[in-house]
Amino acid sequence: MRRVAAGTIPAVALGLPSRLPASPSIGDLIRGAEPTFSFEFFPPKTADGERLLWQAIRELESLRPSFVSITYGAGGTTRDTTVAVTERVATETTLLPMAHLTAVNHSVAELRNVIGRLAGAGIRNILAVRGDPPGNPMGEWVQHPDGVLYAEDLVRLLREIGDFSVGVAAFPYKHPRSADTDSDTRNFIRKCRAGADFAITQMFFDADEYLRLRDRVAAAGCDTPIVPGVMPVTRMATIERSTQLSGAPFPPALLERFERLAGDEAAVRELGIELCSEMCRRLLDEGVPGIHFITLNRSTATREVWQQLAATAPATAPA
Repeated sequence: MRRVAAGTIPAVALGLPSRLPASPSIGDLIRGAEPTFSFEFFPPKTADGERLLWQAIRELESLRPSFVSITYGAGGTTRDTTVAVTERVATETTLLPMAHLTAVNHSVAELRNVIGRLAGAGIRNILAVRGDPPGNPMGEWVQHPDGVLYAEDLVRLLREIGDFSVGVAAFPYKHPRSADTDSDTRNFIRKCRAGADFAITQMFFDADEYLRLRDRVAAAGCDTPIVPGVMPVTRMATIERSTQLSGAPFPPALLERFERLAGDEAAVRELGIELCSEMCRRLLDEGVPGIHFITLNRSTATREVWQQLAATAPATAPA
């Protein structure tokens, strides 16, 4: 895993010591000469879920990813667990963690508290997203009376507080709340110009969707690196869940291929691993700055894609 020199986080505004050891900047890693490879986990809600999470983390740790990220539940519902898992990854593993942070249902004071706790653990890397309303991701988004309205405001807050490497979300299809791709592109660029170092996309299953996004952003004069977020389809239910999570329709041509195998779970899984590997290879050939694997706290499928990439092109695949 590539590392850069550590720095310090100004933390006077947080009531923390003035000098804190800082983790490497993910923004610097993503802008490096070689593509990054990273994993995304979500905070567990049960004891069994916690066991599965740490099993996956330990199994994938041996692959030496560039970094890992820990998501934040809708409405801030997993705030404390997100912070605790990120802290534990930072202190008990060799992995470089990035915490997700959302604005929904949080006052600025609460956001400062969370940011301060992360900084106190030496965590320098944060993915800033506005977040979905609890209970219904497509429900009405209501600003906290003492909070921020947009992700770009959250980016600015992080920039004001300390020396963080800040990432934001990108949507290859478009954000579900955006009227069209043009307005979505403008919104994305505002987040970048507010101080984001990099972006990670919501999951997608057609490389062309990512490439069109990259071209739109570049044509608008923005050079913020955009890392594709990918997840292999391992069962038919994954397709429905991916549509709910991403807000984008599953590619019809791919859906037809999966539907032909719907009665054969092993065949569905094999096709999903194959298609994800092929898409990742094409993306790497197109010069993407990295690949971010959405693991759903499982290690096997991610490891299989990883191994297929290494087998087909060892020079650019994960070590």
